[in-house]
Amino acid sequence: MVDPRGLRFTAAVTTVVLAIVLATGSGWLLLGQTVVFAVAAVAGVRYAPYGLVFRSLIRPWLGPPATMEDAAPPRFAQVVGLLCGAVGAAGYLCGAWVVGCVAVALAFVAAFLNAAFEFCLGCQLYLFFRSTTAKGVSS
Repeated sequence: MVDPRGLRFTAAVTTVVLAIVLATGSGWLLLGQTVVFAVAAVAGVRYAPYGLVFRSLIRPWLGPPATMEDAAPPRFAQVVGLLCGAVGAAGYLCGAWVVGCVAVALAFVAAFLNAAFEFCLGCQLYLFFRSTTAKGVSS
C-alpha cells in the first residue's frame, strides 16, 4: 500500500523532467528518468527515488494520508513508463528524434494526467488488462 499523495508528487516531478526532455531532446536525461522508472518497476514504487524524497522531506509535513492505495497498478504504470523511456532514449541517442519525441510525449501525457488530475493512465491499463485476463480465465 502506498500514499497516493506520493504518487502524485512523483508524477509531478516526472512531468517536469519529461518536459525538459521534450524541450531539449536530451537522450541522456531521458535515460536517467528511465532508470528512475526501472527502480520503481523492479523494486516497487516505495523505493523509487522520487518516492523516497516525498517520504523523507514532504510527507512529515503533511501527516498521514486519509487513504492508501494498492501499489500494483502504479508499479505497472512505472513499467509502462520504463518502456516509453527506453524506446525514447534509444530513439534520441541513435538519432531517431521522432521516435524519441513520440515515446516521451506519451509518457509526458500520462505523467501530466496523474499529476494534474490524479488520473493514472498506466493504472487504468493495469485494471483493464487484469479484468480481460480474469474474463479470459473464467470463460
